[in-house]
Amino acid sequence: MGRRRRKQKLPQEPIEAQVTSLSHDGRGVARIDGKATFIHGALPGETVMFRYTGKRKSHDEGEVVEVLLASEQRVEPGCEFFGLCGGCSLQHLQPQAQIQYKQQILLDAFSHIGKVMPAQILPPLVNQTPWGYRRKARLGVKHVLKKGRVLVGFRERNASFVADMDRCEVLHPKIGHALTDLSRLIESLSISTRAPQIEVAMDDERCVLIFRILEPLTDADKAQLRGFAREQDFSIYLQEGGPDTVTPLDEEAHLHYELPDFGLKLYFQPTDFTQVNTDINRQMIGQAVDLLELNKDDQVLDLFCGIGNFTLPIASRAGQVTGVEGAEELVARARENAVRNRLGNVGFYTANLYEPLENEPWMKQSFNKVLLDPPRSGAFEVLAHLPAMGAERIVYISCYPGTLARDAAELVNEHGYQLLTAGVMDMFPHTAHVESIALFEKG
Repeated sequence: MGRRRRKQKLPQEPIEAQVTSLSHDGRGVARIDGKATFIHGALPGETVMFRYTGKRKSHDEGEVVEVLLASEQRVEPGCEFFGLCGGCSLQHLQPQAQIQYKQQILLDAFSHIGKVMPAQILPPLVNQTPWGYRRKARLGVKHVLKKGRVLVGFRERNASFVADMDRCEVLHPKIGHALTDLSRLIESLSISTRAPQIEVAMDDERCVLIFRILEPLTDADKAQLRGFAREQDFSIYLQEGGPDTVTPLDEEAHLHYELPDFGLKLYFQPTDFTQVNTDINRQMIGQAVDLLELNKDDQVLDLFCGIGNFTLPIASRAGQVTGVEGAEELVARARENAVRNRLGNVGFYTANLYEPLENEPWMKQSFNKVLLDPPRSGAFEVLAHLPAMGAERIVYISCYPGTLARDAAELVNEHGYQLLTAGVMDMFPHTAHVESIALFEKG
Protein backbone atom coordinates (compact mmCIF):
# COMPACT_ATOMS: atom_id res chain seq x y z
CA MET A 1 0.00 0.00 0.00
CA GLY A 2 1.45 3.35 -1.05
CA ARG A 3 2.14 6.12 1.40
CA ARG A 4 -0.45 8.83 1.73
CA ARG A 5 0.93 12.07 0.41
CA ARG A 6 1.29 14.59 3.22
CA LYS A 7 -0.35 17.95 2.64
CA GLN A 8 2.30 20.61 2.13
CA LYS A 9 2.41 23.19 4.92
CA LEU A 10 1.77 26.69 3.63
CA PRO A 11 3.93 29.68 4.57
CA GLN A 12 2.12 31.84 7.12
CA GLU A 13 3.85 35.17 6.54
CA PRO A 14 2.68 37.40 3.63
CA ILE A 15 5.04 37.57 0.66
CA GLU A 16 5.67 40.44 -1.74
CA ALA A 17 5.04 39.84 -5.44
CA GLN A 18 5.17 41.71 -8.75
CA VAL A 19 2.06 40.92 -10.80
CA THR A 20 2.61 40.68 -14.55
CA SER A 21 -0.70 39.55 -16.08
CA LEU A 22 -4.21 38.19 -15.52
CA SER A 23 -5.10 34.52 -15.80
CA HIS A 24 -8.11 33.26 -17.76
CA ASP A 25 -10.14 33.24 -14.53
CA GLY A 26 -9.24 36.79 -13.52
CA ARG A 27 -6.46 36.19 -11.00
CA GLY A 28 -3.20 38.10 -11.04
CA VAL A 29 -0.17 36.11 -12.19
CA ALA A 30 3.23 36.46 -10.54
CA ARG A 31 6.35 34.32 -10.54
CA ILE A 32 7.82 33.42 -7.16
CA ASP A 33 11.18 31.67 -7.39
CA GLY A 34 10.36 30.91 -11.04
CA LYS A 35 7.01 29.30 -10.25
CA ALA A 36 3.68 30.67 -11.50
CA THR A 37 1.51 31.94 -8.66
CA PHE A 38 -2.14 32.90 -9.18
CA ILE A 39 -3.22 35.62 -6.76
CA HIS A 40 -6.87 36.48 -6.23
CA GLY A 41 -7.48 40.24 -6.06
CA ALA A 42 -4.26 41.27 -7.81
CA LEU A 43 -3.98 43.18 -11.09
CA PRO A 44 -1.20 43.46 -13.70
CA GLY A 45 1.48 46.03 -12.86
CA GLU A 46 0.80 45.89 -9.15
CA THR A 47 3.09 45.17 -6.25
CA VAL A 48 1.19 43.26 -3.58
CA MET A 49 1.61 41.41 -0.36
CA PHE A 50 -0.16 38.07 -0.56
CA ARG A 51 -0.58 34.93 1.49
CA TYR A 52 -0.54 31.42 0.09
CA THR A 53 -3.83 29.53 -0.08
CA GLY A 54 -2.51 26.50 -1.94
CA LYS A 55 0.59 24.90 -3.42
CA ARG A 56 0.57 22.52 -6.35
CA LYS A 57 3.24 20.86 -8.44
CA SER A 58 2.60 23.09 -11.47
CA HIS A 59 1.63 26.34 -9.72
CA ASP A 60 0.79 28.03 -6.44
CA GLU A 61 -2.25 30.05 -5.35
CA GLY A 62 -2.77 32.98 -3.05
CA GLU A 63 -4.85 36.02 -2.18
CA VAL A 64 -3.99 39.66 -1.71
CA VAL A 65 -3.38 40.89 1.83
CA GLU A 66 -2.24 44.41 0.90
CA VAL A 67 -1.72 46.39 -2.32
CA LEU A 68 1.60 48.23 -2.09
CA LEU A 69 1.52 49.75 -5.58
CA ALA A 70 -1.90 49.85 -7.23
CA SER A 71 -2.72 49.67 -10.91
CA GLU A 72 -4.26 52.77 -12.49
CA GLN A 73 -7.06 50.45 -13.60
CA ARG A 74 -7.97 49.42 -10.06
CA VAL A 75 -11.33 50.67 -8.78
CA GLU A 76 -13.32 50.22 -5.58
CA PRO A 77 -15.61 47.18 -5.97
CA GLY A 78 -19.27 48.14 -6.30
CA CYS A 79 -20.43 45.40 -3.93
CA GLU A 80 -19.38 45.07 -0.29
CA PHE A 81 -19.44 41.26 -0.60
CA PHE A 82 -16.87 41.12 -3.42
CA GLY A 83 -14.12 38.73 -2.39
CA LEU A 84 -16.39 36.67 -0.17
CA CYS A 85 -19.02 35.87 -2.81
CA GLY A 86 -17.89 33.71 -5.73
CA GLY A 87 -20.29 35.29 -8.23
CA CYS A 88 -17.82 37.96 -9.43
CA SER A 89 -14.06 38.03 -9.90
CA LEU A 90 -13.28 41.38 -11.57
CA GLN A 91 -15.16 44.13 -9.72
CA HIS A 92 -11.82 45.68 -8.71
CA LEU A 93 -10.94 46.27 -12.40
CA GLN A 94 -12.33 49.17 -14.45
CA PRO A 95 -15.20 48.00 -16.72
CA GLN A 96 -13.35 49.19 -19.85
CA ALA A 97 -10.24 47.29 -18.76
CA GLN A 98 -12.38 44.19 -18.10
CA ILE A 99 -13.56 44.11 -21.71
CA GLN A 100 -10.02 44.68 -22.98
CA TYR A 101 -8.88 41.75 -20.86
CA LYS A 102 -11.64 39.55 -22.32
CA GLN A 103 -10.70 40.57 -25.84
CA GLN A 104 -7.11 39.57 -25.15
CA ILE A 105 -8.28 36.20 -23.78
CA LEU A 106 -10.09 35.62 -27.08
CA LEU A 107 -7.10 36.65 -29.22
CA ASP A 108 -4.74 34.52 -27.13
CA ALA A 109 -7.03 31.51 -27.66
CA PHE A 110 -7.04 32.07 -31.42
CA SER A 111 -3.24 32.40 -31.43
CA HIS A 112 -2.26 29.60 -29.05
CA ILE A 113 -5.03 27.04 -29.57
CA GLY A 114 -6.30 27.66 -33.09
CA LYS A 115 -3.13 29.07 -34.66
CA VAL A 116 -5.43 31.42 -36.60
CA MET A 117 -6.20 35.13 -36.23
CA PRO A 118 -9.14 37.21 -37.46
CA ALA A 119 -8.40 39.72 -40.18
CA GLN A 120 -10.39 42.34 -38.25
CA ILE A 121 -11.37 42.85 -34.60
CA LEU A 122 -14.97 43.91 -33.94
CA PRO A 123 -15.67 46.68 -31.43
CA PRO A 124 -16.83 45.06 -28.19
CA LEU A 125 -20.51 45.00 -27.25
CA VAL A 126 -20.97 46.46 -23.77
CA ASN A 127 -23.83 47.17 -21.38
CA GLN A 128 -25.33 50.56 -20.70
CA THR A 129 -24.44 49.76 -17.09
CA PRO A 130 -22.43 46.83 -15.73
CA TRP A 131 -24.75 46.56 -12.72
CA GLY A 132 -28.16 44.94 -12.25
CA TYR A 133 -27.94 43.13 -15.57
CA ARG A 134 -28.44 39.51 -14.56
CA ARG A 135 -31.95 38.08 -15.06
CA LYS A 136 -31.24 34.36 -14.54
CA ALA A 137 -29.44 32.83 -11.60
CA ARG A 138 -29.32 29.87 -9.24
CA LEU A 139 -29.09 30.95 -5.60
CA GLY A 140 -28.05 28.73 -2.74
CA VAL A 141 -30.14 28.57 0.44
CA LYS A 142 -28.81 27.38 3.81
CA HIS A 143 -30.23 27.50 7.33
CA VAL A 144 -27.06 28.15 9.35
CA LEU A 145 -27.64 27.30 12.99
CA LYS A 146 -24.54 29.14 14.25
CA LYS A 147 -25.80 32.35 12.64
CA GLY A 148 -29.36 31.70 13.70
CA ARG A 149 -30.81 32.48 10.29
CA VAL A 150 -31.17 31.45 6.65
CA LEU A 151 -28.61 32.60 4.09
CA VAL A 152 -29.65 33.21 0.48
CA GLY A 153 -27.13 34.05 -2.24
CA PHE A 154 -24.30 32.78 -4.38
CA ARG A 155 -21.68 30.38 -3.06
CA GLU A 156 -18.54 31.66 -1.40
CA ARG A 157 -15.42 31.93 -3.53
CA ASN A 158 -13.66 28.54 -3.65
CA ALA A 159 -16.14 27.03 -1.17
CA SER A 160 -19.51 25.29 -1.08
CA PHE A 161 -20.90 27.55 1.64
CA VAL A 162 -23.63 30.08 0.84
CA ALA A 163 -22.16 33.58 1.14
CA ASP A 164 -23.51 35.72 3.97
CA MET A 165 -24.87 38.63 1.90
CA ASP A 166 -27.97 40.81 2.01
CA ARG A 167 -27.88 42.10 -1.58
CA CYS A 168 -26.28 41.42 -4.97
CA GLU A 169 -25.44 44.27 -7.31
CA VAL A 170 -25.14 42.25 -10.52
CA LEU A 171 -28.56 40.63 -10.20
CA HIS A 172 -31.51 42.66 -11.42
CA PRO A 173 -32.53 44.87 -8.45
CA LYS A 174 -35.93 43.18 -8.31
CA ILE A 175 -34.20 40.09 -6.91
CA GLY A 176 -30.73 41.38 -6.02
CA HIS A 177 -32.11 43.76 -3.40
CA ALA A 178 -34.58 41.23 -2.00
CA LEU A 179 -32.19 38.65 -0.52
CA THR A 180 -32.99 39.60 3.07
CA ASP A 181 -36.72 39.33 2.36
CA LEU A 182 -36.15 35.90 0.83
CA SER A 183 -34.13 34.84 3.87
CA ARG A 184 -36.97 35.82 6.21
CA LEU A 185 -39.50 34.06 4.00
CA ILE A 186 -37.58 30.77 4.15
CA GLU A 187 -37.16 31.15 7.92
CA SER A 188 -40.95 31.36 8.24
CA LEU A 189 -41.52 28.01 6.52
CA SER A 190 -41.81 24.67 8.28
CA ILE A 191 -39.19 23.29 5.86
CA SER A 192 -36.63 26.07 6.38
CA THR A 193 -33.84 23.47 6.49
CA ARG A 194 -35.17 21.56 3.47
CA ALA A 195 -35.21 24.22 0.75
CA PRO A 196 -31.64 24.27 -0.64
CA GLN A 197 -32.04 26.37 -3.78
CA ILE A 198 -33.96 29.18 -5.47
CA GLU A 199 -33.74 29.54 -9.24
CA VAL A 200 -34.47 32.97 -10.71
CA ALA A 201 -35.92 33.63 -14.15
CA MET A 202 -36.98 37.10 -15.31
CA ASP A 203 -38.49 38.54 -18.45
CA ASP A 204 -39.01 42.19 -19.34
CA GLU A 205 -41.67 42.57 -16.62
CA ARG A 206 -41.98 39.54 -14.31
CA CYS A 207 -39.76 37.61 -11.93
CA VAL A 208 -40.23 33.88 -11.28
CA LEU A 209 -38.72 32.16 -8.25
CA ILE A 210 -38.42 28.37 -8.40
CA PHE A 211 -38.07 26.94 -4.88
CA ARG A 212 -36.34 23.56 -4.69
CA ILE A 213 -38.02 21.71 -1.82
CA LEU A 214 -37.03 18.38 -0.30
CA GLU A 215 -40.22 17.95 1.74
CA PRO A 216 -43.86 18.82 1.01
CA LEU A 217 -45.14 22.26 2.02
CA THR A 218 -47.84 22.66 4.63
CA ASP A 219 -50.93 24.77 3.93
CA ALA A 220 -49.43 27.45 6.18
CA ASP A 221 -46.22 27.38 4.09
CA LYS A 222 -48.20 27.87 0.91
CA ALA A 223 -50.05 30.78 2.46
CA GLN A 224 -46.70 32.38 3.38
CA LEU A 225 -45.43 31.97 -0.18
CA ARG A 226 -48.62 33.40 -1.67
CA GLY A 227 -48.48 36.42 0.63
CA PHE A 228 -44.84 37.04 -0.25
CA ALA A 229 -45.61 36.73 -3.98
CA ARG A 230 -48.42 39.30 -3.72
CA GLU A 231 -46.39 41.77 -1.67
CA GLN A 232 -43.22 41.55 -3.75
CA ASP A 233 -44.85 40.89 -7.15
CA PHE A 234 -43.14 37.54 -7.74
CA SER A 235 -44.43 34.37 -9.38
CA ILE A 236 -43.69 31.25 -7.33
CA TYR A 237 -42.89 27.81 -8.74
CA LEU A 238 -41.97 24.65 -6.83
CA GLN A 239 -39.52 21.86 -7.69
CA GLU A 240 -39.88 18.66 -5.68
CA GLY A 241 -37.55 16.48 -7.80
CA GLY A 242 -35.84 16.75 -11.18
CA PRO A 243 -36.35 19.57 -13.70
CA ASP A 244 -39.53 17.91 -15.00
CA THR A 245 -41.20 18.41 -11.59
CA VAL A 246 -41.17 22.23 -11.79
CA THR A 247 -44.77 23.47 -11.46
CA PRO A 248 -46.39 26.80 -10.53
CA LEU A 249 -47.69 27.20 -7.00
CA ASP A 250 -50.78 28.78 -8.51
CA GLU A 251 -51.02 30.40 -11.94
CA GLU A 252 -48.45 29.86 -14.68
CA ALA A 253 -46.26 32.85 -15.53
CA HIS A 254 -46.21 33.70 -19.25
CA LEU A 255 -42.65 34.96 -19.59
CA HIS A 256 -41.41 36.71 -22.72
CA TYR A 257 -38.78 39.15 -23.94
CA GLU A 258 -39.01 41.59 -26.81
CA LEU A 259 -36.58 42.19 -29.66
CA PRO A 260 -37.64 45.73 -30.67
CA ASP A 261 -35.32 46.00 -33.68
CA PHE A 262 -37.15 43.05 -35.26
CA GLY A 263 -40.66 43.59 -33.90
CA LEU A 264 -40.57 40.18 -32.21
CA LYS A 265 -41.71 38.80 -28.87
CA LEU A 266 -40.29 35.44 -27.69
CA TYR A 267 -42.06 33.42 -25.01
CA PHE A 268 -40.26 31.00 -22.70
CA GLN A 269 -40.72 28.81 -19.64
CA PRO A 270 -38.84 29.61 -16.40
CA THR A 271 -36.57 26.56 -16.83
CA ASP A 272 -35.75 27.24 -20.50
CA PHE A 273 -32.29 28.43 -21.46
CA THR A 274 -32.30 32.15 -22.18
CA GLN A 275 -29.49 34.68 -22.09
CA VAL A 276 -29.00 36.31 -18.69
CA ASN A 277 -28.31 39.79 -20.08
CA THR A 278 -31.19 41.29 -22.10
CA ASP A 279 -29.26 44.36 -23.29
CA ILE A 280 -26.32 42.35 -24.64
CA ASN A 281 -28.61 39.70 -26.12
CA ARG A 282 -30.37 42.33 -28.22
CA GLN A 283 -27.07 43.82 -29.36
CA MET A 284 -25.67 40.35 -30.11
CA ILE A 285 -28.64 39.37 -32.27
CA GLY A 286 -28.39 42.60 -34.22
CA GLN A 287 -24.68 42.09 -34.83
CA ALA A 288 -25.13 38.46 -35.88
CA VAL A 289 -27.86 39.38 -38.37
CA ASP A 290 -25.70 42.19 -39.78
CA LEU A 291 -22.71 39.87 -40.19
CA LEU A 292 -24.82 37.30 -42.06
CA GLU A 293 -25.74 40.00 -44.62
CA LEU A 294 -29.18 38.49 -45.15
CA ASN A 295 -31.51 38.84 -48.12
CA LYS A 296 -34.72 37.12 -49.25
CA ASP A 297 -32.80 34.59 -51.36
CA ASP A 298 -30.87 33.18 -48.39
CA GLN A 299 -31.41 29.66 -47.05
CA VAL A 300 -30.13 29.78 -43.46
CA LEU A 301 -29.38 27.00 -40.97
CA ASP A 302 -29.42 27.84 -37.24
CA LEU A 303 -27.79 25.07 -35.18
CA PHE A 304 -28.30 24.91 -31.39
CA CYS A 305 -31.28 27.22 -31.93
CA GLY A 306 -32.99 26.96 -28.52
CA ILE A 307 -36.32 28.79 -28.40
CA GLY A 308 -35.53 30.68 -31.62
CA ASN A 309 -33.45 33.53 -30.16
CA PHE A 310 -31.55 33.93 -33.46
CA THR A 311 -33.80 31.88 -35.74
CA LEU A 312 -36.77 34.23 -35.70
CA PRO A 313 -34.83 37.49 -36.20
CA ILE A 314 -33.02 35.80 -39.09
CA ALA A 315 -36.36 34.64 -40.53
CA SER A 316 -37.59 38.23 -40.55
CA ARG A 317 -34.82 39.08 -43.05
CA ALA A 318 -34.04 35.84 -44.94
CA GLY A 319 -35.89 33.65 -47.43
CA GLN A 320 -36.07 30.41 -45.41
CA VAL A 321 -34.60 29.40 -42.04
CA THR A 322 -34.19 25.98 -40.43
CA GLY A 323 -33.51 25.72 -36.70
CA VAL A 324 -32.11 22.58 -35.06
CA GLU A 325 -31.92 21.93 -31.32
CA GLY A 326 -31.33 18.88 -29.12
CA ALA A 327 -34.02 19.58 -26.51
CA GLU A 328 -37.53 18.74 -27.69
CA GLU A 329 -39.16 21.15 -25.25
CA LEU A 330 -37.12 24.06 -26.65
CA VAL A 331 -38.02 23.09 -30.22
CA ALA A 332 -41.70 23.09 -29.22
CA ARG A 333 -41.26 26.59 -27.78
CA ALA A 334 -39.47 27.75 -30.93
CA ARG A 335 -42.34 26.52 -33.10
CA GLU A 336 -44.85 28.30 -30.86
CA ASN A 337 -42.82 31.50 -31.09
CA ALA A 338 -42.75 31.30 -34.89
CA VAL A 339 -46.55 30.98 -34.95
CA ARG A 340 -47.06 33.80 -32.43
CA ASN A 341 -44.85 36.08 -34.53
CA ARG A 342 -46.51 35.03 -37.79
CA LEU A 343 -43.31 33.79 -39.40
CA GLY A 344 -44.10 31.08 -41.95
CA ASN A 345 -40.65 30.80 -43.52
CA VAL A 346 -39.06 28.87 -40.63
CA GLY A 347 -38.98 25.19 -39.67
CA PHE A 348 -37.58 23.41 -36.63
CA TYR A 349 -36.12 19.95 -35.99
CA THR A 350 -34.97 18.07 -32.91
CA ALA A 351 -31.55 16.41 -33.23
CA ASN A 352 -28.56 15.63 -31.04
CA LEU A 353 -25.87 17.65 -32.82
CA TYR A 354 -23.08 15.63 -31.20
CA GLU A 355 -24.15 12.35 -32.80
CA PRO A 356 -24.10 11.20 -36.48
CA LEU A 357 -26.48 13.35 -38.53
CA GLU A 358 -26.48 11.70 -41.96
CA ASN A 359 -30.08 10.46 -41.68
CA GLU A 360 -31.57 13.74 -40.49
CA PRO A 361 -34.06 15.15 -43.06
CA TRP A 362 -32.68 18.69 -42.91
CA MET A 363 -29.23 17.35 -43.82
CA LYS A 364 -30.52 16.80 -47.37
CA GLN A 365 -31.17 20.53 -47.82
CA SER A 366 -28.81 23.26 -48.99
CA PHE A 367 -27.95 26.29 -46.87
CA ASN A 368 -25.78 29.17 -48.02
CA LYS A 369 -25.54 30.75 -44.56
CA VAL A 370 -25.22 29.22 -41.08
CA LEU A 371 -25.44 30.44 -37.50
CA LEU A 372 -23.83 28.36 -34.74
CA ASP A 373 -24.60 29.02 -31.07
CA PRO A 374 -23.29 25.92 -29.25
CA PRO A 375 -22.76 25.33 -25.52
CA ARG A 376 -19.30 25.45 -23.94
CA SER A 377 -18.30 22.18 -25.64
CA GLY A 378 -18.40 23.87 -29.06
CA ALA A 379 -19.63 22.73 -32.47
CA PHE A 380 -16.75 20.56 -33.73
CA GLU A 381 -18.95 17.55 -34.61
CA VAL A 382 -21.07 19.49 -37.13
CA LEU A 383 -18.32 21.46 -38.90
CA ALA A 384 -17.48 18.85 -41.53
CA HIS A 385 -21.08 18.89 -42.80
CA LEU A 386 -21.21 22.62 -43.50
CA PRO A 387 -19.19 22.82 -46.76
CA ALA A 388 -21.26 20.01 -48.33
CA MET A 389 -24.43 21.94 -47.51
CA GLY A 390 -23.13 24.93 -49.44
CA ALA A 391 -22.40 27.17 -46.46
CA GLU A 392 -20.66 30.29 -47.75
CA ARG A 393 -20.93 32.42 -44.62
CA ILE A 394 -20.90 31.25 -40.98
CA VAL A 395 -21.51 33.30 -37.85
CA TYR A 396 -20.36 31.53 -34.69
CA ILE A 397 -21.54 32.64 -31.23
CA SER A 398 -19.34 31.24 -28.46
CA CYS A 399 -19.43 31.16 -24.67
CA TYR A 400 -15.93 29.67 -24.38
CA PRO A 401 -12.90 30.97 -26.34
CA GLY A 402 -11.05 27.65 -26.17
CA THR A 403 -13.58 25.68 -28.21
CA LEU A 404 -14.20 28.60 -30.58
CA ALA A 405 -10.46 28.70 -31.33
CA ARG A 406 -10.35 24.92 -31.81
CA ASP A 407 -13.32 25.04 -34.18
CA ALA A 408 -11.90 28.05 -36.01
CA ALA A 409 -8.75 26.05 -36.77
CA GLU A 410 -10.90 23.24 -38.19
CA LEU A 411 -12.95 25.57 -40.38
CA VAL A 412 -9.89 27.43 -41.68
CA ASN A 413 -7.33 24.64 -42.07
CA GLU A 414 -9.57 21.70 -43.00
CA HIS A 415 -12.57 23.22 -44.74
CA GLY A 416 -11.23 26.27 -46.55
CA TYR A 417 -12.94 29.10 -44.66
CA GLN A 418 -11.40 32.45 -43.78
CA LEU A 419 -11.77 33.99 -40.32
CA LEU A 420 -12.82 37.48 -41.33
CA THR A 421 -13.64 39.09 -38.01
CA ALA A 422 -14.24 38.36 -34.34
CA GLY A 423 -14.98 40.22 -31.14
CA VAL A 424 -16.23 39.95 -27.59
CA MET A 425 -19.53 40.76 -25.90
CA ASP A 426 -19.74 41.59 -22.20
CA MET A 427 -22.58 39.22 -21.36
CA PHE A 428 -21.30 38.81 -17.77
CA PRO A 429 -19.68 42.05 -16.50
CA HIS A 430 -17.40 41.73 -13.44
CA THR A 431 -16.75 38.04 -14.20
CA ALA A 432 -14.07 36.32 -16.26
CA HIS A 433 -16.70 34.75 -18.55
CA VAL A 434 -15.98 35.57 -22.21
CA GLU A 435 -18.80 35.62 -24.77
CA SER A 436 -17.66 36.14 -28.36
CA ILE A 437 -18.74 36.20 -32.00
CA ALA A 438 -16.81 35.28 -35.15
CA LEU A 439 -17.49 35.46 -38.88
CA PHE A 440 -16.18 32.87 -41.34
CA GLU A 441 -16.46 33.02 -45.13
CA LYS A 442 -15.67 30.39 -47.72
CA GLY A 443 -12.38 31.21 -49.42
